[in-house]
Amino acid sequence: MRVITRRKLKEFYSIHADAKSQLESWFREAKIARWKTPADVAAQFPRADFISGNRVVFDIVGNSYRLIVKIHYNTGLVFIRFVGTHAAYDRINAAAI
Repeated sequence: MRVITRRKLKEFYSIHADAKSQLESWFREAKIARWKTPADVAAQFPRADFISGNRVVFDIVGNSYRLIVKIHYNTGLVFIRFVGTHAAYDRINAAAI
């Protein structure tokens, strides 16, 4: 998969250093993945949550942080839509970003 854009992850973990290893691990796994369906993502990340618009929510650092991506399964693109604290996640409409 092609992940757009890693910069958002780096900006986040430059402030929240405890998230760096898990975000980098997620990035490496996503980059080599070949997800064609949500079931493919669920097989690799069983705790991921799926919301409307091909968006997937990943828990980072024991649910302290949240990562939301939008996956275009047909083109192999993964767009990072949000990375933030759980409190910040609670204030957004995850299905709309």
